[in-house]
Amino acid sequence: MNTVLWRPGVDELHNANISAFKDEINSSFGLRLSTYPELYEWSVRNIPEFWEKVWHFTDIIHSQSYNSIVDDPNRMPGAKWFKGARLNFAENLLRSRNNRPAIHFQGEGQTLRTLTHQELFYEVEKLAHALRDFGIQKGDRVAGFMPNMPETVIAMLATASIGAVWSSSSPDFGIKGVLDRFSQIEPRIIFASNGYYYNGKEFDSLGKLWGILTELHSVEKVIVTPYLSRDIDLSKHNNATIYSDFISDDPDPITFEQLPFDHPLYIMYSSGTTGLPKSIVHGSGGTLIQHLKELRLHTNLNQGDTIFYFTTCGWMMWNWLVSSLAVGATIVLYDGSPLYPDSGAMWKMAQDLDINVFGTSAKFIDTCNAASLMPNQDYDLSQLRAILSTGSPLVEENFDYVYHAIKNDVLLSSISGGTDLISCFALGNPTLPVVRGELQCRGLGMDVQSYDQHGRSVTNKKGELVCTKAFPSMPIHFWNDPDGSKYQKAYFETFPGIWHHGDYIEINDHGGVKIYGRSDATLNPGGVRIGTAEIYRVVEAYQEVEDSLVIGQEWKDDQRVILFLKMSMGNDLSDDLIKKIKKAIRTHCSPRHVPAIILETPEIPYTINGKKVEIAVRKIIAGSTIANQDALANPDSLGFYKDLPELRSP
Repeated sequence: MNTVLWRPGVDELHNANISAFKDEINSSFGLRLSTYPELYEWSVRNIPEFWEKVWHFTDIIHSQSYNSIVDDPNRMPGAKWFKGARLNFAENLLRSRNNRPAIHFQGEGQTLRTLTHQELFYEVEKLAHALRDFGIQKGDRVAGFMPNMPETVIAMLATASIGAVWSSSSPDFGIKGVLDRFSQIEPRIIFASNGYYYNGKEFDSLGKLWGILTELHSVEKVIVTPYLSRDIDLSKHNNATIYSDFISDDPDPITFEQLPFDHPLYIMYSSGTTGLPKSIVHGSGGTLIQHLKELRLHTNLNQGDTIFYFTTCGWMMWNWLVSSLAVGATIVLYDGSPLYPDSGAMWKMAQDLDINVFGTSAKFIDTCNAASLMPNQDYDLSQLRAILSTGSPLVEENFDYVYHAIKNDVLLSSISGGTDLISCFALGNPTLPVVRGELQCRGLGMDVQSYDQHGRSVTNKKGELVCTKAFPSMPIHFWNDPDGSKYQKAYFETFPGIWHHGDYIEINDHGGVKIYGRSDATLNPGGVRIGTAEIYRVVEAYQEVEDSLVIGQEWKDDQRVILFLKMSMGNDLSDDLIKKIKKAIRTHCSPRHVPAIILETPEIPYTINGKKVEIAVRKIIAGSTIANQDALANPDSLGFYKDLPELRSP
């Protein structure tokens, strides 16, 4: 039953940016599009015309215009966008130079800190000058090992202003996890803090930083931002300096390098089941135009609005949030536990900062529901007009909770995309109703379909999420993938020439979307994609462990990590070993990687070609049967994983 929980009013329909955009399309092309499904179908059937209109509607700052929009929207990968255009990503985000707040920073247990748009511009100018003086040039990599704080945003914008490439990792990652990422891209400079706060505790970052630098030989300069209230000893690295000592006090006026549309901006990471994390390179123009489309049209964000997303600097939602500066909005950065000092901390912040758009995870909403929290009774959320949820599918009961306990007139937008596209495939819409359990729509210009196993588009049926036309925020390439084979294999191997995302999706008759989670073996606890290889490299270093297999189990509206161990001859899985392994995974990877349950298994299933059969095990645990076992070297091994009492749903 399609239960409608919210509908836009007449004023909301009339004043929505997407309505103005539709009117402009109608006027320009002599059309009479009246509904969102009509606008969507036009956008994916007229790819060049649509994206050209987005370029002008969002007022992208550029020094040189384009010669063509896209050479071939049917070519994936390889479509070339906005040839001839030259622009700078940072210039677009720093277009506002006024005294309205650009950043509110609320660190756990810290005093609120605010930077205006003018102050932000000046801080970027000072750092950009210092980076140029150091010799940073176009194409150089600059890395961040930073909490979610203003200096991280400033460092990214200063990097982008020069045309250098920014990459970041959350400080809760272990040494090996960071090295697996940064060693591939060889940054010349790394920004770090002396630590961070989480759940009322201080965590030192410098110990891990020195361990990283021992093996990361490309780094020529380390810039440390004080955050914890403790002395900072930089003697362990000759080229380390305090942030305030590095920046220029008397900078020259900033020069925004004018760059091609597809000039590298970000290197993001998405792990698979084998090898090191994929190093995904995103272009400045594609990231900018896609984010502006989603922020202006789908989120209805305007100049002067205040937007928040709970995220770390290692998740693509951080990049998405920061792009809100290009709209002239105020972004809210929070670093720490969302439940500290209590489960109402984020809602109090929403009240105190008059947040208009509140972004979080499905897990956080579920946690609030489980705690019977009633934000609508405890806090003034009158300025809140939209709640965004991502990371994992938002279950129907939590749709009910939002409208019952948080706000009954809020636009609830469950959204879904990924690091791979640094944006969304399906998301919200201020002109559509909110239907219980559904994402409102597919994104404009994104020809998203549900494919069955034969590559046929299906409706009202679960299938594989695919995108059949090129889009500007596709990765421009993978790092160290000269022939493009890794890129090709990642997205285009299942359906040649069609983007295959690895999610199960259902698209219904009215255009609503349901996401059912990952269809591949990549783990996704709390909405953070984790490659199984990262865990294997830690676990299989133990002499007691002969082999291992890790899967994600759908559990309580999220996913939990389950680790199976085949023990070496003469060894048993003891409680002490379980503790050691969990600690090692937490240290070398991150807390998100730590398995919820570790079990001993007599045998790990493999294909004939020697690959671990993670997907099959995951399906068996979920109650499915594996019909075709011909590709398995040891098919009898699957029997162990059926109906394990430790993994039964409560």
